Amino acid sequence: MSAIDEIKERISIEDIVSQYVQLKRAGRNFKGLSPFNSEKSPSFIVSPEKQIWHDFSSGKGGNVFSFIMEMEGLDFRGALELLARQAGIDLTKYDSKTYRNDSKTKDKLYEILEIATKFYQIHLSKNISAQEYVFKKRSIDKPTALAFKIGYSPNSRSALTDYLKKKGTPENLIKSAGLGVIYDGRMIDMFRGRIMIPLADQTGRTIGFTARELLSSGNGPKYINTPQTLLYDKSRHIFGLDKAKEAIRKLNYVVVVEGNMDVISSYQAGINQVVATAGTALTEYHLKGLNRFTSDIRLCFDRDQAGINATERAIPIASKVGVSLSMINISEGKDPDELIKVNKDAWLKTIEQPIYAVDWLVDYYQNIIDLNSGQGKRQFSDIILRVIKNIDDPVEKDHYLSKLAKTIDVSKSALSEKLENNKTDTPTLRKKQKSNDDNGRTYDLDRYQNHFLGLLISNSELRILLEPMLVDMFLGDSAKTLFNFLVLNPEIVSYEIVPSDLQNIEDYIKVLLLQYDELYKIQDNTELHYEASLLQAKIIQQYVKNKKQVISDKLKNSTTPDSKILLNQAKELDKLLRINKGLIND
Repeated sequence: MSAIDEIKERISIEDIVSQYVQLKRAGRNFKGLSPFNSEKSPSFIVSPEKQIWHDFSSGKGGNVFSFIMEMEGLDFRGALELLARQAGIDLTKYDSKTYRNDSKTKDKLYEILEIATKFYQIHLSKNISAQEYVFKKRSIDKPTALAFKIGYSPNSRSALTDYLKKKGTPENLIKSAGLGVIYDGRMIDMFRGRIMIPLADQTGRTIGFTARELLSSGNGPKYINTPQTLLYDKSRHIFGLDKAKEAIRKLNYVVVVEGNMDVISSYQAGINQVVATAGTALTEYHLKGLNRFTSDIRLCFDRDQAGINATERAIPIASKVGVSLSMINISEGKDPDELIKVNKDAWLKTIEQPIYAVDWLVDYYQNIIDLNSGQGKRQFSDIILRVIKNIDDPVEKDHYLSKLAKTIDVSKSALSEKLENNKTDTPTLRKKQKSNDDNGRTYDLDRYQNHFLGLLISNSELRILLEPMLVDMFLGDSAKTLFNFLVLNPEIVSYEIVPSDLQNIEDYIKVLLLQYDELYKIQDNTELHYEASLLQAKIIQQYVKNKKQVISDKLKNSTTPDSKILLNQAKELDKLLRINKGLIND
């Protein structure tokens, strides 16, 4: 038995889902409010019988692993590890020797860091100066301090390392956890006399620390972070994501700030969709991690040179990842923490008024460069054209070229020529496509095809509607595989037991059956045929629309023979559309 099968055998999907969604029994299934959208009527369904979930409001669905991946923003391996812990399964017996060794070491490091976290919390409760800094100077209340597990490292050379050694922890693991360093041949504490803020992974486990100097000595940095370890990687870690992910998912945007205290203050003010990276070093890994929850990413960096440079670096990265990047301007105070202390409502209002990154940069440089001089116009156009060349939408690109030409009072043709002469292979910048997923597919089309296929596998009489459809009309490997199978095997009556040839898409078929049970099971054959015909029409109409757009684009630069072929293809598509309309009317 594989690890996946053993996990499925030991846990029930309804037990896992109920940790995130309040479920109520509805016949054979459970229902609840969508965790992905705000709604009043429950559209989220869990089938214990099929071990499948489906959310009608967002179109998402799958098995227990896909649910955890959605809720926790994890990849499959991360979801597997999380569920294995809950099921009490040792994954190391299924893995290679190298992975087993790393996995065992990671488990030990998690244990050590948890002990260190509690150790620091206890010492915060004993140190008056540390308490005054946290609760009075930084105005952090006790519930928030407990939520973030804030602590204090004693101002002693080896208080923590001595404590860990007494518990039998070897020095090499203390060092591997980033908690100790060798000095003069002896291991001493990495952090001494500092306020300790644990750095957590997406599931809330401590993987490192940010340590803030309590009493300024002038001999060391104000902040120290855990060095790179097997668990902590600065280029990937997002501070506060474990507490922010639910709010990010529901509000469909995230605010990225510079400092951990900005996140903590926002959380205390009830504004949970805020996270931080290590300073302004925003990486592709950070954006990919956030993109699992939302494609609307709003930066709130200082308007110093470091912040400006970080914004310019982030634009092509955001383009590569496929997220919408915007900026937030703070009018009061120099950072969110200060603004929240003055007026938390002002901070919330500010983050709800983002400025698209390109517009923000144009406005910023327009205010600091002398646009009355030739040198200033050259400098300004150099900077902004570097941004414009990363825009792939021709309308948007034309808009910014026109705006730039007007701003510096030069001809648009001159800017176009300059842009043309400075082409690079830099990735293009894309604004957020609300209706599309990462593959440019619309949710509506996914929904139409899934409901259509669900009707066909549940009612064999409807399979006459397979004509005149083509496999290219369907999106995704699972839908294409099922369509081809239906064409070749129209005689199969029931898919409750998934055919052996479709075992690789078993979960997809179970989701379709669940959709059918919830939406269509009580309808008679006439109603079902009418519904399936409407869905077929919508799929064909979208297919024709997309194909004709491709033909139109090709016609613009095609030769005469090619033009005739393309025009004939367009006529065939129109014919398909007319046939389809005739079938519906009949």
